[in-house]
Amino acid sequence: MKANMASKRAAKAKRRKAVVTEKRKAELVATSLSEQVRIAAALPIQHCLLSQGFPKSGMGTLVLARGATPWGFKAGVFLLDSLCLGIKDIIFSSMTSEQLEDFREVMADAAAPLERVEPSYARKLLRDLAIWAREIGFAPARDFVVIERLFGDVNAEACDTDFQFGYEGKPLYVRGPFDTAQVKDAA
Repeated sequence: MKANMASKRAAKAKRRKAVVTEKRKAELVATSLSEQVRIAAALPIQHCLLSQGFPKSGMGTLVLARGATPWGFKAGVFLLDSLCLGIKDIIFSSMTSEQLEDFREVMADAAAPLERVEPSYARKLLRDLAIWAREIGFAPARDFVVIERLFGDVNAEACDTDFQFGYEGKPLYVRGPFDTAQVKDAA
Protein backbone atom coordinates (compact mmCIF):
# COMPACT_ATOMS: atom_id res chain seq x y z
CA MET A 1 0.00 0.00 0.00
CA LYS A 2 2.84 2.41 0.85
CA ALA A 3 4.60 1.50 -2.40
CA ASN A 4 1.41 2.23 -4.35
CA MET A 5 1.02 5.62 -2.62
CA ALA A 6 4.68 6.47 -3.29
CA SER A 7 4.33 5.63 -6.98
CA LYS A 8 1.18 7.79 -7.23
CA ARG A 9 3.02 10.69 -5.61
CA ALA A 10 5.97 10.23 -7.94
CA ALA A 11 3.66 10.18 -10.98
CA LYS A 12 1.87 13.31 -9.75
CA ALA A 13 5.19 15.09 -9.16
CA LYS A 14 6.32 14.12 -12.66
CA ARG A 15 3.10 15.53 -14.21
CA ARG A 16 3.43 18.72 -12.16
CA LYS A 17 7.03 19.13 -13.31
CA ALA A 18 5.93 18.72 -16.94
CA VAL A 19 3.20 21.36 -16.50
CA VAL A 20 5.67 23.80 -14.90
CA THR A 21 8.17 23.19 -17.72
CA GLU A 22 5.50 23.94 -20.35
CA LYS A 23 4.45 27.13 -18.52
CA ARG A 24 8.05 28.33 -18.44
CA LYS A 25 8.42 27.67 -22.16
CA ALA A 26 5.21 29.63 -22.84
CA GLU A 27 6.43 32.51 -20.65
CA LEU A 28 9.74 32.65 -22.55
CA VAL A 29 7.92 32.82 -25.88
CA ALA A 30 5.52 35.45 -24.54
CA THR A 31 8.39 37.62 -23.34
CA SER A 32 10.56 37.23 -26.43
CA LEU A 33 11.37 40.43 -28.30
CA SER A 34 9.34 39.30 -31.28
CA GLU A 35 6.27 38.61 -29.14
CA GLN A 36 6.59 41.92 -27.26
CA VAL A 37 6.77 43.82 -30.55
CA ARG A 38 3.82 41.87 -31.97
CA ILE A 39 1.68 42.72 -28.93
CA ALA A 40 2.73 46.39 -28.95
CA ALA A 41 2.05 46.72 -32.71
CA ALA A 42 -1.64 46.12 -32.04
CA LEU A 43 -1.84 49.12 -29.69
CA PRO A 44 -2.56 52.70 -30.82
CA ILE A 45 0.35 54.90 -31.91
CA GLN A 46 0.95 57.55 -29.25
CA HIS A 47 4.07 59.23 -30.69
CA CYS A 48 6.04 59.20 -33.94
CA LEU A 49 8.99 61.57 -33.65
CA LEU A 50 12.04 62.29 -35.81
CA SER A 51 15.08 64.51 -35.36
CA GLN A 52 14.43 67.88 -36.92
CA GLY A 53 16.17 68.24 -40.29
CA PHE A 54 16.75 64.52 -40.84
CA PRO A 55 17.77 63.07 -43.32
CA LYS A 56 19.61 66.18 -44.54
CA SER A 57 21.35 66.58 -41.17
CA GLY A 58 23.10 63.21 -41.55
CA MET A 59 22.44 61.80 -38.08
CA GLY A 60 19.08 61.44 -36.42
CA THR A 61 16.79 59.58 -34.10
CA LEU A 62 13.36 58.16 -34.82
CA VAL A 63 10.98 57.22 -32.01
CA LEU A 64 7.79 55.21 -32.50
CA ALA A 65 5.73 54.69 -29.34
CA ARG A 66 2.58 52.58 -29.05
CA GLY A 67 0.42 52.07 -26.01
CA ALA A 68 -3.08 51.76 -24.65
CA THR A 69 -2.68 55.15 -22.96
CA PRO A 70 -0.57 58.23 -23.69
CA TRP A 71 1.21 57.79 -20.33
CA GLY A 72 2.86 54.41 -20.78
CA PHE A 73 3.91 52.63 -23.92
CA LYS A 74 6.44 50.46 -25.75
CA ALA A 75 8.85 52.43 -27.89
CA GLY A 76 11.24 51.66 -30.68
CA VAL A 77 14.13 54.14 -30.80
CA PHE A 78 16.17 54.04 -34.02
CA LEU A 79 19.59 55.73 -34.38
CA LEU A 80 19.98 56.74 -38.02
CA ASP A 81 22.86 57.76 -40.29
CA SER A 82 21.71 59.02 -43.69
CA LEU A 83 25.25 59.65 -44.89
CA CYS A 84 26.57 56.09 -44.85
CA LEU A 85 25.75 53.49 -42.20
CA GLY A 86 21.94 53.51 -42.35
CA ILE A 87 20.25 52.16 -39.23
CA LYS A 88 23.07 52.12 -36.70
CA ASP A 89 21.29 51.01 -33.53
CA ILE A 90 17.84 50.23 -32.15
CA ILE A 91 16.35 50.08 -28.68
CA PHE A 92 12.97 48.58 -27.83
CA SER A 93 11.79 49.53 -24.37
CA SER A 94 8.90 50.31 -22.08
CA MET A 95 8.63 54.03 -21.49
CA THR A 96 6.49 56.46 -19.56
CA SER A 97 5.44 59.85 -20.88
CA GLU A 98 7.83 61.45 -18.36
CA GLN A 99 10.75 59.40 -19.68
CA LEU A 100 9.90 60.37 -23.24
CA GLU A 101 9.73 64.05 -22.27
CA ASP A 102 13.13 63.76 -20.56
CA PHE A 103 14.52 62.14 -23.73
CA ARG A 104 13.05 64.93 -25.87
CA GLU A 105 14.66 67.55 -23.60
CA VAL A 106 18.05 65.83 -23.87
CA MET A 107 17.73 65.71 -27.65
CA ALA A 108 16.75 69.40 -27.79
CA ASP A 109 19.73 70.30 -25.59
CA ALA A 110 21.96 68.39 -28.02
CA ALA A 111 20.64 70.55 -30.90
CA ALA A 112 18.60 67.64 -32.28
CA PRO A 113 15.00 68.36 -31.24
CA LEU A 114 12.40 65.75 -32.09
CA GLU A 115 9.34 66.72 -34.10
CA ARG A 116 6.17 64.81 -34.96
CA VAL A 117 6.06 63.03 -38.31
CA GLU A 118 3.47 60.84 -39.98
CA PRO A 119 4.03 57.15 -39.22
CA SER A 120 3.88 56.30 -42.96
CA TYR A 121 6.69 58.81 -43.57
CA ALA A 122 8.76 57.28 -40.76
CA ARG A 123 8.26 53.72 -41.98
CA LYS A 124 9.13 54.61 -45.58
CA LEU A 125 12.21 56.49 -44.37
CA LEU A 126 13.39 53.46 -42.39
CA ARG A 127 12.78 51.02 -45.22
CA ASP A 128 14.43 53.21 -47.86
CA LEU A 129 17.41 53.91 -45.60
CA ALA A 130 17.86 50.19 -44.87
CA ILE A 131 17.74 49.35 -48.59
CA TRP A 132 20.20 52.11 -49.51
CA ALA A 133 22.68 51.17 -46.77
CA ARG A 134 22.50 47.46 -47.75
CA GLU A 135 23.28 48.41 -51.35
CA ILE A 136 26.54 50.01 -50.21
CA GLY A 137 27.41 47.15 -47.84
CA PHE A 138 25.94 48.07 -44.45
CA ALA A 139 23.28 45.88 -42.88
CA PRO A 140 20.82 47.51 -40.50
CA ALA A 141 21.30 47.10 -36.77
CA ARG A 142 20.58 43.75 -35.20
CA ASP A 143 16.86 43.17 -34.56
CA PHE A 144 15.82 45.79 -37.14
CA VAL A 145 13.56 43.32 -38.93
CA VAL A 146 11.85 42.43 -35.65
CA ILE A 147 11.50 45.93 -34.18
CA GLU A 148 10.44 47.52 -37.48
CA ARG A 149 7.28 45.40 -37.13
CA LEU A 150 6.26 47.80 -34.35
CA PHE A 151 4.81 49.89 -37.19
CA GLY A 152 2.16 47.17 -37.58
CA ASP A 153 -0.30 48.04 -40.33
CA VAL A 154 1.20 51.47 -41.09
CA ASN A 155 1.53 51.62 -44.88
CA ALA A 156 4.88 53.00 -46.09
CA GLU A 157 3.37 53.35 -49.58
CA ALA A 158 1.03 56.06 -48.25
CA CYS A 159 4.10 58.36 -48.24
CA ASP A 160 5.27 59.66 -51.61
CA THR A 161 8.48 61.33 -50.40
CA ASP A 162 11.65 60.45 -52.31
CA PHE A 163 14.51 60.38 -49.81
CA GLN A 164 18.08 61.24 -50.76
CA PHE A 165 20.89 59.68 -48.76
CA GLY A 166 24.64 60.20 -48.72
CA TYR A 167 26.50 63.42 -49.38
CA GLU A 168 26.19 64.78 -52.92
CA GLY A 169 24.89 61.37 -54.00
CA LYS A 170 27.77 59.36 -52.47
CA PRO A 171 28.24 57.64 -49.10
CA LEU A 172 30.21 59.68 -46.59
CA TYR A 173 31.57 57.89 -43.53
CA VAL A 174 31.86 60.15 -40.49
CA ARG A 175 33.74 58.57 -37.60
CA GLY A 176 31.84 58.69 -34.33
CA PRO A 177 33.41 59.27 -30.90
CA PHE A 178 33.55 55.53 -30.16
CA ASP A 179 34.62 54.33 -33.62
CA THR A 180 38.19 53.21 -34.26
CA ALA A 181 40.47 55.29 -36.46
CA GLN A 182 41.02 52.36 -38.81
CA VAL A 183 38.44 51.56 -41.44
CA LYS A 184 38.78 48.35 -43.45
CA ASP A 185 38.84 48.71 -47.20
CA ALA A 186 35.74 47.07 -48.67
CA ALA A 187 37.66 45.95 -51.78
